[in-house]
Amino acid sequence: MSFCSFFGKEFYKDHFKPGIYVCSQCGHPVFSSRSKYEHSSPWPAFTETIREDSVTKMMETLTAYKVLCGKCGNGLGHEFLNDGPEEGSSRF
Repeated sequence: MSFCSFFGKEFYKDHFKPGIYVCSQCGHPVFSSRSKYEHSSPWPAFTETIREDSVTKMMETLTAYKVLCGKCGNGLGHEFLNDGPEEGSSRF
């Protein structure tokens, strides 16, 4: 996973400086810091991608999509439906 660090603290979870989060494999822009918010999961949480084609999604369950980089197909985690900071919003 692009942002995960299983052997230490996840650096980007509590990182809120302005900027763009990119795919770790190809550098494709995926998320903006403007859509980032604090969440109890151990990973960074975003409400939306930069562009609709920033990622590709495959339905994994009724409440989650598998999310891949829209350019190279690198696994980026999941989009959890109706689990965002506002009612009806998603969490990436």
